Amino acid sequence: MSLELLRDRTSERRVVRGRLGVAALIMLLLFTAIVARVGYLQVAQYDYFASRSHDNRVRLAPIDPTRGLIRDRAGRILAENRPAFSLTIIPEQAPDMAVLLDELDRLIDLTDGERDAFMKARQRARSFQEIPLRLQLSEEAVAELTVNRHRFRGVEVKPHLVRHYPYGKTGAHAIGYVGRINQDELRRGDRRRYRSSSFTGKSGVEAFYEERLQGLLGVERIETNALGRPLSVLDREPPTPGEDLQLTLDIELQRIAEAALGDYRGAIVALDPRTGGILALASQPGFDPNALASGLDREAFRALSNDATQPLFNRAIRGRYPPGSIVKPFLALAGAADGLIDPDETIFCNGRFNLPNVSRTWRDWKPEGHGHVDFIQSVAQSCDIYYYELAHEFGIDRLHEWMTRFGYGSDTGVDLPGERTGIMPSREWKRQNLGEPWYTGETINTGIGQGFTLATPIQLATSTAMIANRGQPVRPHLLATADAAPATIEPLDTIENALWDITVESMVEVVHGPRGTARAIGEGLDYRIAGKTGTAQVIGIGQDEEYDEDELDQRFHDHALFAAFAPVASPRIALAVLVENGGSGSTTAAPIAREVIQAWLSTTR
Repeated sequence: MSLELLRDRTSERRVVRGRLGVAALIMLLLFTAIVARVGYLQVAQYDYFASRSHDNRVRLAPIDPTRGLIRDRAGRILAENRPAFSLTIIPEQAPDMAVLLDELDRLIDLTDGERDAFMKARQRARSFQEIPLRLQLSEEAVAELTVNRHRFRGVEVKPHLVRHYPYGKTGAHAIGYVGRINQDELRRGDRRRYRSSSFTGKSGVEAFYEERLQGLLGVERIETNALGRPLSVLDREPPTPGEDLQLTLDIELQRIAEAALGDYRGAIVALDPRTGGILALASQPGFDPNALASGLDREAFRALSNDATQPLFNRAIRGRYPPGSIVKPFLALAGAADGLIDPDETIFCNGRFNLPNVSRTWRDWKPEGHGHVDFIQSVAQSCDIYYYELAHEFGIDRLHEWMTRFGYGSDTGVDLPGERTGIMPSREWKRQNLGEPWYTGETINTGIGQGFTLATPIQLATSTAMIANRGQPVRPHLLATADAAPATIEPLDTIENALWDITVESMVEVVHGPRGTARAIGEGLDYRIAGKTGTAQVIGIGQDEEYDEDELDQRFHDHALFAAFAPVASPRIALAVLVENGGSGSTTAAPIAREVIQAWLSTTR
């Protein structure tokens, strides 16, 4: 029995020693793994975790740069930065957010849009971060909140800069406006310039020269605790302010141009034909950029965007209209340069035009016709028959080739975002865009600037400047230092000077001739204007039909146009006036043009 007991104890010792050996081996392996891991973290990953530790202690806070100023040609400030106050809330300090918002509502009348925007921002932010409730407070609201500050825990009134436009609506489409940056703009933008609460240019010069105006963000290095709450500012790198810009725009002429349009919808573009510098760029109706810069709520912005008069639409560079008879001096010049007409020869206009073997009749705007007219009188009296015949002689592709050389059918390259190109039709254009063949009758309509032909007011002003310059094109621009920018079309230096002279003379006859369509505006001037009236149909009518505009809805009245430059001897202004549904170019658009020309020349003599 004692032998068996001894054997059992020996067996137990063997089992225990085996188990202890396995346990020791496992412990050794675990210890080795721990040592290896500690070594890896402490040595190999030292730089990484040191950086992470530093990030836990120091937070970088961006500082918005001061946006550059915008001035007109005389140095008058068109866009500036003004101090303002915003209302912010730190959620963790507000004991009951719903009660707090209700109390603030009774004090400063919060909108539903402000409440909704605040609640969405609160969901994305940490509880100790400031969240804006209202971006711009009135002086009365600041006073009320200051007096009642003890009642509102977690509420702060913060100073900041807001964009301000001293002239309000005047020049709004040219200058543009800023608004809070959206997510798409933030993704596309330079991270050195923007943060999620930054403002960015939305239209006009503010948008086109955004990179120069915006500047670069600064940064504060803020010491924080483990929860991310700020403790102190360690150091500060100041932001780089944006660049100030000076424009060619004259804000006083801009004001006169907009006032001259009155209640009409339309556009005026006036530029210096020598340089292409834009003197005035008006689009009516306009909008108040200050309201947009301070932040319209969603409903107010939707109402503005859906307004039937389209106040946000820049008609000067985006509105496309049939140019009507504005094209006639160009077509006559091209016909003479191409040898299709002799400027001294006349045709007889009886008020009707027919193509061979075609039953349709094209009528002149003057039913009884103009009698015998040559190059000069065809422009002065705006004889349609002369241009029906000339267009037929050209053919659409040859006509297209010539008119594109004057800038029709292309953009001007103006330094504004969103410019639209015009349309100068051809066989190929119609085939690609409409999938249809070209018909000869469409060429006849093209000869008087109707049919498929479309142009923007800035294109009309720029092409008119080309006549003033005897074939030298310019690129229209708003930035004062952009004079050297090349035009988008080539000079027409192959046309002899005598033909440029007779073209200018024909346009002078429009204003100063005894039978000119705009002779009424030439009275009492001590200088000469070269111009051309245009009246473009909005709706088509049959060949034997007539309509009385007084019986038509205003939307269907003809567009009124006038393009001109002055003084003829040494042009200092070229312009185009477009009045939507304004009726006759001679009675509506031409007097507006005279008012703008007179205002400019009276200040630059």
